Amino acid sequence: MTVAFFSGKGRRIGVALGAVSAGLLVLSACDKPTPLATVTVGSNSVSSEASCYNDGEALKTDDIKGCLNKKAEKSVEVAMDDKVRFGVDPEIAENGWTLFINGQQAEQEPYKKTYRSIPGSAFFSSQTGETTNKTQISIVETKGKKLTGIWHFELKKTS
Repeated sequence: MTVAFFSGKGRRIGVALGAVSAGLLVLSACDKPTPLATVTVGSNSVSSEASCYNDGEALKTDDIKGCLNKKAEKSVEVAMDDKVRFGVDPEIAENGWTLFINGQQAEQEPYKKTYRSIPGSAFFSSQTGETTNKTQISIVETKGKKLTGIWHFELKKTS
């Protein structure tokens, strides 16, 4: 004859506690996703998580140059007369963000809104006046004078 060590209620409580413990263990192994940045041209839109991010804290100075030089994984086609729309999560906008073009800072003051629009023609001429067919755009989150996140996109010029 077998004797039950636990009553039905005790087994249910044990199973529930085990499930909760397993769920917490799985969640603790997950990385928190980084905020998203999005580039939209017409009806085409691409979003990306940061290629370099330190949970809102400053990136290490030694890592910044390498992060800025990473190749964009997401791209979107842009005609010269298109409007390029940039959107960021509210937490990025709260700190401020700037655009870098081909690894060079394109503006001095951080932008503090979640959305902005810039003509496509602004991205396809170099400082020497030559035109280019593709440009890497980096959205860089700032916190004071420190860089806290970098998102990369490639803009490809269409005819």
